[in-house]
Amino acid sequence: YYKYVAGGGRVRKRNPNCHILNLLYVFSSPSISPSLQTPIPLPFFLLIFLAFPVTTVLPISIINFIMCGILAVLGCSDDSQTKRVRVLELSRRLKHRGPDWSGLYQHGDCFLAHQRLAIIDPASGDQPLYNEDKAIVVTVNGEIYNHEQLRNRLPNHKFRTGSDCDVIAHLYEEYGEDFVDMLDGMFSFVLLDTRDNSFIVARDAVGITSLYIGWGLDGSIWISSELKGLNDDCEHFQCFPPGHLYSSNNGGFRRWYNPIWFSEAIPSSPYDPLALRRAFENAVIKRLMTDVPFGVLLSGGLDSSLVASITARHLAGTKAAKQWGSQLHSFCVGLEGSPDLKAAREVADYLGTVHHEFHFTVQDGIDAIEDVIYHIETYDVTTIRASTPMFLMSRKIKALGVKMVISGEGSDEIFGGYLYFHKAPNKEEFHRETCHKIKALHQYDCLRANKSTSAWGLEARVPFLDKDFINVAMAIDPQWKMIRPEEGRIEKWVLRKAFDDEDHPYLPKHILYRQKEQFSDGVGYSWIDGLKAHAALHVTDKMMQNAEFIFPHNTPNTKEAYYYRMIFERFFPQNSASLTVPGGASVACSTAKAVEWDASWSNNLDPSGRAALGVHLSAYAQAAKVSSSKMINNNNNNVPPRMMEVSAKEVAIHG
Repeated sequence: YYKYVAGGGRVRKRNPNCHILNLLYVFSSPSISPSLQTPIPLPFFLLIFLAFPVTTVLPISIINFIMCGILAVLGCSDDSQTKRVRVLELSRRLKHRGPDWSGLYQHGDCFLAHQRLAIIDPASGDQPLYNEDKAIVVTVNGEIYNHEQLRNRLPNHKFRTGSDCDVIAHLYEEYGEDFVDMLDGMFSFVLLDTRDNSFIVARDAVGITSLYIGWGLDGSIWISSELKGLNDDCEHFQCFPPGHLYSSNNGGFRRWYNPIWFSEAIPSSPYDPLALRRAFENAVIKRLMTDVPFGVLLSGGLDSSLVASITARHLAGTKAAKQWGSQLHSFCVGLEGSPDLKAAREVADYLGTVHHEFHFTVQDGIDAIEDVIYHIETYDVTTIRASTPMFLMSRKIKALGVKMVISGEGSDEIFGGYLYFHKAPNKEEFHRETCHKIKALHQYDCLRANKSTSAWGLEARVPFLDKDFINVAMAIDPQWKMIRPEEGRIEKWVLRKAFDDEDHPYLPKHILYRQKEQFSDGVGYSWIDGLKAHAALHVTDKMMQNAEFIFPHNTPNTKEAYYYRMIFERFFPQNSASLTVPGGASVACSTAKAVEWDASWSNNLDPSGRAALGVHLSAYAQAAKVSSSKMINNNNNNVPPRMMEVSAKEVAIHG
């Protein structure tokens, strides 16, 4: 079991104590799924230490990435012990995000709490983080990839830890509130200046990390990584806007992220495939900095396959390879016989990854729906459809001892990869739609990727949303991104062409040019059909007739949407909670504006890619009609394993 995860399928003879102690950690960690967790008594630990002297225990790195859940209550009227206990209680609602350690810092009427996911070196990476005299206090969820360069710009500062996020307090000392744009990474943080009790809060450029802000009746301001940390104690709350900073000095938000594309002006730069390729390779490479076992999420589609291919090419020379082995691990999930499983298996064989294939049934997914909605905190239909298999897969990945994965979110928004872009009337509309999609990512795919994985203490990195890469990709004249079937240019052609290398191919041709498949479709078409059938059993026609009175905001127009909304309202009944979820007409994940591109779409509103009639090869109108309820019954009658794993050859892992 352990040699497979840590050694790429081979026994590593260096530092045997590392394997023993890490194995003990994996099976005793509070973050492992309860069904696999094995409590290990103290005498057994002592026996191991006596038998194996810990002179060469875990290799320690100076880098200490910090992913966690944060909660802050700032300027509250009550600084009593009772308030402290309440903040701790609310912070524990975020424990899944950081199962390895927790802490609470109090300065007068300000509380900063965190739940930490320890990547390595837990002794020196606890939060909060400080400057030299501890006057500046920071609690943060994130990673700063350019922290070494930033440290070099601060020669007169002394750092307390090796954490990449340690630079934040010192940058604030040096540059004030204007330092945020210097950070290259994904992050949400609260910085408290105890000298005057002022504070700033900031979120990364496109909202890769989740963050919410709320206001109490006593004038307090609340910050939380998730809705559940503040919804019960705030009079009003909302999503903290990505790319923004909140400052107590001016009492409001300001946007710190101001790229050229944000204005939605039509770019005119010529398409340079090599420049695009280099930019994306750099984005992937900088995300290989890790000191823990990691892998890639591989659906077999273009985006995840490119991430896997680049990672496989560059892994050998990294610190991670020296520590954990140079063979890449890949992970895929789907219903038996789904399109993604087949394609992912082929890509894994081509790249030589150690491939983990997880199977789930429609009933498995349905059984998890309530947990999924509680964790991802939305009632958006397409997000729930896609989050459920990712949620199930993340649990299995974390149970293997893996703490970080690299994923392919963001490409479809940047390049117009969704199938409805086939109907874009001109390059101006095409470009504006991509801008709108990127700006809304924090409510959809970023929310899914962050919360589906964080639910199990797993971290997801997304290289397509690298700031530098977005700048390069969004500067391309959108005429090159337009879909021209008559010219052999399918969706995301500019990205495919950039990696179409005849001499040193990144991927097989048919994978490189595989049609876009949304994740909720690719895991198996019967998944969505099954969800619709299940919802129909729980939502009556009479309930739908009264939907506009029960849910006046974002009124559900399908039984599936109504079903999800009922569950969401049970967990988050406040009006503010319902306002955090986007709405509006959509076809194949389009914005409401793009529905106007084809008159027939208004009669076929569904976020599935198969709703793109005349584009998707298995569109609803062309697919054979199969009874979803019969499919669910068949799943129950056959009684398959709750979650099956098909592991690599000659490797046995039992979940």
